[in-house]
Order: sequence, then structure tokens, then C-alpha cells
Amino acid sequence: MIIAIILLTTLCLAYANGSNDNFKGVATLFGSGTTHYFKALGWATVTTFLGSLIAVFFAESLLKSFSGKGLVSADLASTPEYGAAVALGAGLTVLLATRIGMPISTTHSLVGALVGAGWMADSVIELEKLGSGFFLPLLVSPVMAFVFAALVYPLLSKARCKYGLDSEASFRSGDEVIEVVDGMSMSAALDRLDELRAETDEEVHLQNRYVGKVFGIQGGKLLDSLHFLSAGMVSFARGLNDTPKIAALLMLAPALGKFGSTALVGAMIAVGGLVSARRVAETMAQKITLMNHGQGFTANMITSLIVIGASRLGLPVSTTHVSCGSLFGIGTITGQGDWSVIARILGAWVTTLPLGAALGAVSYLAMSAI
Repeated sequence: MIIAIILLTTLCLAYANGSNDNFKGVATLFGSGTTHYFKALGWATVTTFLGSLIAVFFAESLLKSFSGKGLVSADLASTPEYGAAVALGAGLTVLLATRIGMPISTTHSLVGALVGAGWMADSVIELEKLGSGFFLPLLVSPVMAFVFAALVYPLLSKARCKYGLDSEASFRSGDEVIEVVDGMSMSAALDRLDELRAETDEEVHLQNRYVGKVFGIQGGKLLDSLHFLSAGMVSFARGLNDTPKIAALLMLAPALGKFGSTALVGAMIAVGGLVSARRVAETMAQKITLMNHGQGFTANMITSLIVIGASRLGLPVSTTHVSCGSLFGIGTITGQGDWSVIARILGAWVTTLPLGAALGAVSYLAMSAI
């Protein structure tokens, strides 16, 4: 029965991970108006699942780290009740955050549950391993993303202007173009959108795009293609980094094997994203910062490079923190970030670890009783 409980709780954690994390890679596609919600979600689902399947070959060190071995005693880490408690505690933490639309780190919730369940079991927690193996990568990665985004975006913006690409805001009502303005910032375009809706009393839509050619290729189409590619890279990187962390808990049910565990977890992550991603999607895409296509591409490119690099090195970074860090950096450099929303997200991050630990501890009591 305990093996069945491990399977159920781990799959619930995978579902929660998908619902909170799947859309993060493609949030910039939706937020910048590059594509609509369902197309972005479909792209995220496919590329995340590919990352999940590849994870078994390239992320074995993450499988070992998130089994709990090295953080708690090997004897405790190999018990079914410990694995089930970690999965249940982390899953409940992520589901609570998803319910209120807050993008949090599944990695943080897992670390909290690993520690909380270990404490409840009276196991010695290896603080050195906790600091260097978990906390340090989790703290440094979003700061890196923030700094890189703030530095790289102005450089890419200058390069765009050098190659003759200009931004264009197009205001449409149905198939009719009402107004086209060159070189308008996103915030100014949104103000004008409100004015046109009030003046015409119609449903006016804004389309922000780049005009001009680079090496004979239409700049807007080239950037959109690169934006889709970068979003797919982020989602792939997330599947690569997150899936083995969750699949590690299924190693207590050895009949599945490494590939079976990662494939099953990847499938449930996909289901969670398809069914329950909308609230977190709206927070990530529309509430952190206004963005255009170029800003969205920059944030995704930086996020994917950091997360893929960390996965290759076996470092447990949070795709959520890296992705949000990139958006925070873009919002800061453009002056369009909503700091009240950012503050709420940071508050959710701070509470993730203690909440995961508390729920992990309670879950261990419940699993031990069973």
C-alpha cells in the first residue's frame, strides 16, 4: 500500500508542478501578444515533455540529490514513508500557490519537504549539503538572471536599431486598421489603446511588432521565430531540470526504472499544465511587467541558458526564480515592472521553504501512521 501511496503522491506533485510551472517558459509569448494562450500552452507542453524524456540521460545527478541521500541519512532516504511524505508536502505547497496564482519554485517546496520530513523523523540534517548543494544555487540563479537581463536587453535593443528595425504599434477594430504609430513604447501604446476604446466605443486591439529587414528577412517574422525558439528552450530546460527532481521519489518503486519514472512524471506534468495553468499564466504574462516581442525573447534566452547550464552541472536551480528574475530585470530596465506584484511574488518565495517544511513534517507523521 505504501508503494501505491508513493506513486499517487509523486504523480500529484508532478501535476502540481505542471500547473504552476509549465506556462512559465512561454509566458512572454502570451504577454507580448506574439501568440494566444492555447498555442503558447501547447508549445510549452510539447517542449517540456521532450525535456522530461531527455532528463534520464543528462540529469542523473539531480535524481540522486532529490532522493534525499546526503541531506538525511541513507536509511531514512530509502524508506517509503519518507519519499511519500516529501512528495505530499511539496505537492500541497505548490497546489496552494497555484490556487492563488503565485508562481513559486517546486524546487524550493521539495527542499523544504525534504528537510521538514527529515526533522520529523529525528534525522540529522547535513547543513553543509543543504547550503552548498541546494540553497546557494537557488539564491544565486535569480540574481544572475536579473543582472544578465538588465545588461543584455539594452545591448540587443541597440543592435536592433543599428540594423534598421523599428517598432510599430497597430490599433485594429476587427479587420479595420484604425491607427498605426511608429516607435511607440509599450506603455504609451496601452494608454493610446484605452483612449481609442473610449473614443470609438468599440473593442480595439493592439498589435505591437517590428518592421524592417535583417539580411533580407522580415525583422518581425525573424524575431517571432526566435521568440518561439527561446520559449521552447526554456520549457525544454524546465522539463530537463524539474522532472528528475520529482522522479527521484519514484525510485522507491524500482519496478518503474529511471526511464519509466521520468516518462510517467513528464506525462503528469503535461496534464497539470494543460488543465490548471491559467492563473499562474496570467500573473507571469500580464502582471509582472509590460513587454514587447524583443523583451520577451531576451528574458527567455537568458532563462534557458542558465537553466540548461545548471541541469548539465547537476545544480538544482528553480526555473521559476530564473524566469521571474529575467522578467524583473527587463521590468527594471524599461521602468514598466509592477513592483507591487513583484513584492507579492517575492513574499511567496520566502514562505515556500517553511511551508514546504511544515507540510513535509505533517505528511511524515501521516505516512508513518499508515
